[in-house]
Amino acid sequence: MPIIVNLDVMMAKRKMSLNELSEKVDLTLSNLSILKTGKAKAIRFSTL
Repeated sequence: MPIIVNLDVMMAKRKMSLNELSEKVDLTLSNLSILKTGKAKAIRFSTL
């Protein structure tokens, strides 16, 4: 069963940029971008 990431929808609802989210959750901009676009092949539990 695939994990569905609705990051772009949630960011739009909260009017938050990728830069703001990156600072708040302490993940790199590139990793968040991969998750947002749905190009992630896997994700570590520690990231979740």
